[in-house]
Amino acid sequence: MQSYVRRTALALAATALAATSLVGCGALDKAMDCANTATTIAASVDKLTRAISSAADNPLQSQQALNDIDRELKTLGDKTDNADLSKAVKDLGTGVDNVRKSLDSGDTTPDLKPVTDAAAEIGKVCTP
Repeated sequence: MQSYVRRTALALAATALAATSLVGCGALDKAMDCANTATTIAASVDKLTRAISSAADNPLQSQQALNDIDRELKTLGDKTDNADLSKAVKDLGTGVDNVRKSLDSGDTTPDLKPVTDAAAEIGKVCTP
């Protein structure tokens, strides 16, 4: 899963860089938002994966990782003014909340599909 996230982040960053040379300021802002988002999302999903892999051994560490992700997503949501990107960030936050609820109820293998779906939606939003 980590390689998928890294490939997605790299593809989004490359798309954003290519878009900056082809379009005007409005699209440039969107491309930069997307590049920043790709980097943050890759780090967040990586943290989530690590948190889940250690949830059985150290539930406090997984909760701390989820808290860190929530903080990153809030910061990211505050930085963008693109409605589609904001929605994708919100969807990712919902996915993280669902993972938290699953872990709280004792599930050590929560469903990550909503998280990966939100990351894919960010890819769609960031494609020029």
